[in-house]
Amino acid sequence: MTRTALPLALAALLPAAAAASDFPADRITAAAVGDWNRDGVQDLAVIARPPEGSDDDSGVYIYLADDGASRLTLKVSVPNKIWGSATVYGQEAGVAALANSSIELTSQNSAIGRDRWEQRVTIAYRESRFVVAGYTYSAYDTLDPNHTESCDLNVLTGKGTANGKPVATKGAQVAFEDWRDKIGRKACGLAQE
Repeated sequence: MTRTALPLALAALLPAAAAASDFPADRITAAAVGDWNRDGVQDLAVIARPPEGSDDDSGVYIYLADDGASRLTLKVSVPNKIWGSATVYGQEAGVAALANSSIELTSQNSAIGRDRWEQRVTIAYRESRFVVAGYTYSAYDTLDPNHTESCDLNVLTGKGTANGKPVATKGAQVAFEDWRDKIGRKACGLAQE
């Protein structure tokens, strides 16, 4: 078998979920450590850029430490999930551990074009799964200072503010894998992209 045929044959035999979760360490662009499930052991969240030549967005991978051990087990694997650039300053995606054991994912465009924006998605571990707990978005037009948008929504309760006014919708526990940014934008009454 040729050098390229063997990896292709092996990839065809792997389950899709396993293949999607595997990535080389040099594709990791951001990582955060925290105790996501509050068991006293440090867990990990990683953003990894897509393979070279792909038009996909970066993937998000969340690991929990095994009970009583320091081994990490992949619990969430969502390739093509968060927009960002690994090479353009002001467009990088980020991940941070929050004090309340939540994970905050950040995407932004603060560098190119007239439309500048920042988005934050807060992920929490609830009932043995990762759900979206919060959605925050702000945007402005560099050529029209009066054109701004903002949203800060507690997805679990459905309450928040949009453009300085209270908003309320039905609260929900949306699994992170099922989350789409348009869910938050729609709840806040913001224009869809």
